[in-house]
Amino acid sequence: MLMCRDLAVIASDYIDGELSGRQSLSVKMHLMMCRDCRTFIGNLRATTDLMKGHSSGKLNEAFLQRVDERVAEALRTKTSPNKDK
Repeated sequence: MLMCRDLAVIASDYIDGELSGRQSLSVKMHLMMCRDCRTFIGNLRATTDLMKGHSSGKLNEAFLQRVDERVAEALRTKTSPNKDK
């Protein structure tokens, strides 16, 4: 049975229709029983729709490069064996 935390991981893929039939059915069954996850999925759908409505559809390559660099740096910093805790 799909748990709430598992649904949260695949929620975007569910909304985008990218799950297998079995995964999608598992999400639907969970949503039938879990009001909190129905609310979560509803809010995620609304947010996605809002972002699509305010997007130009054009990708800013320089912005994407900066995001990639910052994510890579954050991952290096987080996983560094010499980092003080």
